Amino acid sequence: MELINSIPVMGGFLWTVLSFVVVLSVIIFIHEYGHYIVGRWCGIKAEVFSMGFGPVIFSRVDRRGTRWQISLIPLGGYVRFLGDADASSRSDPAALESLPEEERVHTLTGAPLYKRALTVAAGPVANFILSIVIFTGLILATGMATEPPTVGALKSLPGSGVELQQGDVILAIDGVETPDYEALFDYASKADPIKPVLTYRVRRAGEVVEVKGPFPMLPLIETVQPQSAAMAAGLKVGDLILSVDGRKITAFRELQKIVADSDGRPMQLKVWRDGEVMDFTLSAKVVDLPDGKGGFTKRTLIGITGGLFFDPETRMPNPLTALKMGTAQVGDIVTSSLSGLTHMISGAISSCNLQGPVGIAKTSADAASQGFSSFIWFIGMLSTAIGLVNLFPIPVLDGGHLVFFAYEAVVRRRPSETAMRILMTAGLALVLTLMAFSLANDFIC
Repeated sequence: MELINSIPVMGGFLWTVLSFVVVLSVIIFIHEYGHYIVGRWCGIKAEVFSMGFGPVIFSRVDRRGTRWQISLIPLGGYVRFLGDADASSRSDPAALESLPEEERVHTLTGAPLYKRALTVAAGPVANFILSIVIFTGLILATGMATEPPTVGALKSLPGSGVELQQGDVILAIDGVETPDYEALFDYASKADPIKPVLTYRVRRAGEVVEVKGPFPMLPLIETVQPQSAAMAAGLKVGDLILSVDGRKITAFRELQKIVADSDGRPMQLKVWRDGEVMDFTLSAKVVDLPDGKGGFTKRTLIGITGGLFFDPETRMPNPLTALKMGTAQVGDIVTSSLSGLTHMISGAISSCNLQGPVGIAKTSADAASQGFSSFIWFIGMLSTAIGLVNLFPIPVLDGGHLVFFAYEAVVRRRPSETAMRILMTAGLALVLTLMAFSLANDFIC
């Protein structure tokens, strides 16, 4: 009996581990391949391309003499170039000394400065490119909502009071013109009083007609945030929240106010899901969110976003537009990450916002449980974060090497071996300290 009871727990643990390994493997492979391919283009020979650390499980040597291997511990990877002492790309003076003069130009240490800089920078750049490709692809796959607001498909709701149909163009709601989604959402956020049944003026088959429909922004779950109170409670996308603590609600903004005023106390939710009414208990969490002005604000949230009672009709965006949007999303992640880090250092927001490997593993499992799109989006987001972290000017990270190259370009000589050894040791100690701190956060927070 104890073994049977442990199956769900073990299944959840294995799912978390598998999701984390897949996410990390994709991101690390792209990062290291960036180093490898640009190094190859620059004439720098890669001796080993390793996914993981520790004992080697599988390996093969390609026609260029590079050993491609998979190691037992799937928590990173590295490319070791000719003349490197270890995976951190620290040079090996003895190995370099033994190489013929004509071979030293094919080492990371002996190559021209610009080639070394390009090779090192290529890892983080590859992460950013992966993120842009993912975000652009998701935008192209999901499409963009057409204007004016047009019903693509009606969502499953209790009762049969919705008279709108697929293809209806929404012109006005209760007499308020809705030429675009901005106007529609503005109505949903300000309409007073909130009525359960509204009059919609729509264009249908070339004619303008009036039909009945629900409030546009229902307490209908559009997304569930990983590691949120809603995720922990078991709420799902498509759930319709009928009441909170016995109080019936019609609009998502009513739910927002109740949650904001809850002060973290347990709330009883009645939820409609696939024809069945279910009960859930959860407590909102106080989180730090960007305020759009470079700072952060504290909000009490359960971790969901609301949605319209219909899926908007979409159109295929221009590929260039999608690329610009995907690139902008990477820029937003970089900006918010840097802002969050500076606010944590200054003490303006909680250091619990810094997640370690356990927190990232749980988030990856939550994202994977919500479907392929959510999982792929999380890979894109984390790839940006890892690319950014690797650019920090800390010895042993790519950013630290770029700082050394900048020093060499200005001073016209390299840092001494003694200085490099001390700085690399200090950098490694700092990285390990940050990893330990983030890991402690996973359990303390």
